[in-house]
Amino acid sequence: MEKLRILWIDDEIDLLRPHIIFLEKKGYEVETAGYASEGLEKLSEQNFDVVFLDEQMPGMQGLEALLEIKKQHPDLPVVMITKSEEENIMEEAIGKEITDYLIKPINPNEIILSLKKIFRKKQLVSEQAVRDYQREFGKISMDIGMSNDWQSWTDIYRTLMFWSIKLDELEDEQMRDILNGQIAEANAGFFRFVKKHYEDWINGSGDAPLMSHRLLKEKMLPQSAGKALLVVIDNLRYDQWLSIRPVLQEFLHINEESLYFSILPTATQYARNALFSGLTPLGIKKRFPQWWKDDPEEGGKNLHEKDLFKAFLRRHGLETEPEFFKVLNYQFGERTARQIPNLAGKDLIVVVYNFVDMISHAKTEMDLIKELANNDSAYRKLTATWFVNSPLHQIIENAAAQGRKIFLTTDHGTINVKRPTRVVGDKETSLNLRYKLGRSLTYNPKDVLECKKPDKFQLPSPYINGTYIFAKEDYFFVYPNNYNHYVNHFRDTYQHGGISMQEMMVPFVVMEPK
Repeated sequence: MEKLRILWIDDEIDLLRPHIIFLEKKGYEVETAGYASEGLEKLSEQNFDVVFLDEQMPGMQGLEALLEIKKQHPDLPVVMITKSEEENIMEEAIGKEITDYLIKPINPNEIILSLKKIFRKKQLVSEQAVRDYQREFGKISMDIGMSNDWQSWTDIYRTLMFWSIKLDELEDEQMRDILNGQIAEANAGFFRFVKKHYEDWINGSGDAPLMSHRLLKEKMLPQSAGKALLVVIDNLRYDQWLSIRPVLQEFLHINEESLYFSILPTATQYARNALFSGLTPLGIKKRFPQWWKDDPEEGGKNLHEKDLFKAFLRRHGLETEPEFFKVLNYQFGERTARQIPNLAGKDLIVVVYNFVDMISHAKTEMDLIKELANNDSAYRKLTATWFVNSPLHQIIENAAAQGRKIFLTTDHGTINVKRPTRVVGDKETSLNLRYKLGRSLTYNPKDVLECKKPDKFQLPSPYINGTYIFAKEDYFFVYPNNYNHYVNHFRDTYQHGGISMQEMMVPFVVMEPK
């Protein structure tokens, strides 16, 4: 391994000779310069790994030199060395992106610690993260094997997503593979748990988790006094929420962050209509048949969310007229953001934002998106980058400026599908890759949760003998015709409609302006 090269710029360099000898004995190579101009000249001629820069020198001062260094070498670490602890000086130095600073007189151990922070921080953090996860691995596996209630499963999912994000930056592929294996193990156990209890949950018996059709009644209405913004980001997973949370925490307090369970199918037509109506899909069809379309019918399946939501509010004694926006593209998002400041008199604003859904579905069609989001880590990063630069960020910021309480949630999540499973159905069978509704379906019963009597799952069916099937874990449905082509096309894409932790356990967040 080559020695790390240090350039030390200080007009009292002779007094620092003992420190330089100390560094050289520790294996570092040190070049010196007595003036900023001399140091800049050496930087233009040679390569260095770090610069130690005196803040007070004759001629060009340290802060001026820092600016010039950053112009030429924006990524080069610079450690500012100063006799002064004046707050304004250090604020300016930090603003110009120093990596660290030391106060004279310098202790040799402080120098070594600073160098370790610069060059070994990532390695040290990674090594500690691996040790911590290894210690917790056994407990997580035990929890997966012993979980017998929905609260335990939410705890397991939160823990696994914590480690998934913490290990994102590791270069240890083996450790990431171990974690992914544990997530797969958890999804297998979660599927068995849902298969056993879902019918009771959806019919309101037993110890049921909060589900789509009860979310707004039990979570939003009790907290809706005053002005509010309800944001429903289509297709937002819990780990994607965690990726955008730091941006929102800059101007919002998070009062509540919980998980609720999406109904089956974990698909927009079912889960989002249930969320806004406060009814199960079967309940919607019975009460508002004019606003429901069955899977085989032509036309949009989510055209009446506003109508369903207004009926929900009236049913619970609220006559407020919400301002309802459904954002399907960037341009409409920008227009919506501009409109928010003009709606200060509105008690309730609702924004349905579909962009994350666009990312997810685009991934099945666009090679570029496939490259940008080829795994969960990349998918989270793509979501964070999108959000920072999206009109939705501005929409929430504008609403917060009006003093609004912010409710943020989603209708369902997604999972990266890996394993194909064959299905055969007639031409009217639904097209979704993670659930199917049809007649005389042929499938592998080991790969699905089957529902041959849809009313037991509070689901409508246009057929007397219609069957729903929901893919488990990371399976996806493929027809036998042109099988290999469709397997290769859809494998490693993000889909929804089935049963996995990522699709079913999704965030509900309450925030207030700081």
